[in-house]
Amino acid sequence: MLGQCDEELDQIEKNDIWELVPRPHDKNIIGTKWIFKNNLNENGEVIRNKARLFCKGHAQQESIDFEETFAPAARLEAIRMFLVLSSFHNFKVYKMDVKSTFLMDT
Repeated sequence: MLGQCDEELDQIEKNDIWELVPRPHDKNIIGTKWIFKNNLNENGEVIRNKARLFCKGHAQQESIDFEETFAPAARLEAIRMFLVLSSFHNFKVYKMDVKSTFLMDT
């Protein structure tokens, strides 16, 4: 699983998702949690292990810790490209897994 954690952290760093700053003494600190999941094939066999890093957003208080809300979302262009290529190659799409999502203002 360490490889998947490194991969997730590499994506966060590559996409410049966050900036490390000194800890403010007058603000809540939002913790993080690793979520691990196994992807299974149609026979129930593990084909891939996944690791995702999530913020514990439930610890936030509106107007104190945040003013806006964000939701992870894949770029629409990437989804369109995937569907076009799948159609062109006559692939049947049952499920789509997005490697990295980005925070989009909601």
